[in-house]
Amino acid sequence: MEFSPKTINTYWFWAKMKKWYVGILIASLFMLLILMYGVMKNPVGENYLSNPFYNTTNPLEWINSVAPPVVQIPETGSKVVSANTIISSLFQPRNISIEEQQTMQTWNHLKHLIGNAQVLPNAVEAIKEAGLAWNSLMASVEEERLAYGNESSHRRGKDKQCPHFLSKMNATGLDDGGFKLQVPCGLTQGSSITIIGIPNGLLGNFRIDLTGEPLPGEPDPPIILHYNVRLHGDKITEDPVIVQNTWTVAHDWGEEERCPLPDPGKVKKVDELDQCNKIVGKDDLAASRRFNGSRKFSIVPEGSKTRTYFPFKQGHLSVATFRVGTEGIQMTVDGKHITSFAFRETLEPWLVSEVRILGDIKLVSVVASGLPTSEDLEHIIDLEALISPPLHSRRSLDLFIGVFSTANNFKRRMAVRRTWMQFPAVRSGAVAVRFFVGLHKNKMVNEELWNEAQTYRDIQLMPFVDYYSLITWKTVAICIFGVRLRSSPQSLS
Repeated sequence: MEFSPKTINTYWFWAKMKKWYVGILIASLFMLLILMYGVMKNPVGENYLSNPFYNTTNPLEWINSVAPPVVQIPETGSKVVSANTIISSLFQPRNISIEEQQTMQTWNHLKHLIGNAQVLPNAVEAIKEAGLAWNSLMASVEEERLAYGNESSHRRGKDKQCPHFLSKMNATGLDDGGFKLQVPCGLTQGSSITIIGIPNGLLGNFRIDLTGEPLPGEPDPPIILHYNVRLHGDKITEDPVIVQNTWTVAHDWGEEERCPLPDPGKVKKVDELDQCNKIVGKDDLAASRRFNGSRKFSIVPEGSKTRTYFPFKQGHLSVATFRVGTEGIQMTVDGKHITSFAFRETLEPWLVSEVRILGDIKLVSVVASGLPTSEDLEHIIDLEALISPPLHSRRSLDLFIGVFSTANNFKRRMAVRRTWMQFPAVRSGAVAVRFFVGLHKNKMVNEELWNEAQTYRDIQLMPFVDYYSLITWKTVAICIFGVRLRSSPQSLS
């Protein structure tokens, strides 16, 4: 049989390929043997093979076997405190009742995990802040108990600390002519801040800062959003520009986000909205053209200078609104979307405690609405129906549901309690539902959260301050709670 040259070349090609595959396979096996030998002989390899996540005998055993290392955390001045000291302040015995301890059933189970704080980003800061917040909260609880006796730790006779709405007319209040508005319990999704004012002065430049709570010893609070309007440009441009950024003591200024965009081709989306509206910096046709009876034709006066669109104008009234979305903060001016700013790590909206306005702007009013607030217990007619059924060791549990939540998200938790938590399976105790909530840096929020937890009995507090980056710890906490609840409910007490 004769083969064509094409067929011979094909066979030759596949024969070569087989040799290559065999060679690669042999080399791979050889390298694998070398690596396995190195791992077996190397103490690091032993630690890897003995990693608790690969321990199939008891999935929770690693939590109780890891000793918390000493993590050096800088404090004010030259004082340095270890992670063990902070952990001990979080886990030391407190003068709280058995009923109150039900809110902390997973608290002790996270102790050894917190000892490895350096594993997760921002965890050391979250633990440090939690220690301060927890001590402040416990002092407040003890003070309230002494004021009202030992009948109940619930707040009585106090005004609501978290208002739903705040407003200020003819706003001034700082020595430099600026203004600040306290936001007692932070912002949440749907919250908005509306600023009505007129850019004035020599330049018309002004800034709006949403700031958080500073830690003791820090000179300035973190800036969760820095919104800087420069009507006469800056070192980069002579045209009007909006600069958005963040600032912290640890990391200084972050990366600037400018509008108009330096590179229009790199448009980012936040909550499906442009980081910078494309019309900003473009020719303002509405201002520079005169319509001559038809929108298809226009006459531009000879010698006139084409203007570009910018939402703020010196001497003109503007209505600017910040609105908190799912992914970031949106800014509208006179009802038109202008910019979006994505949340940055450890600078979430629920940490906002103050609005600061500085510069060449005459303020007419500042209004904050949609703020997080808890319901007044005295006016809830169906309170008993909203309290979570207790966990019983003799009752079979069909399902456990852990819900992520943040400290000041009072309304959303109430919405869940009034809707699907009213299903018969949940009310009967066959399905258990718990909200897993971290502490807040704000004392008022923690006090409201504590009272809510003791009232509805469906909140599990976490021994760290809530950050997006620590969602992993909440996931682990839910798994621990669910596994122990399923195997032995008594172990959660």
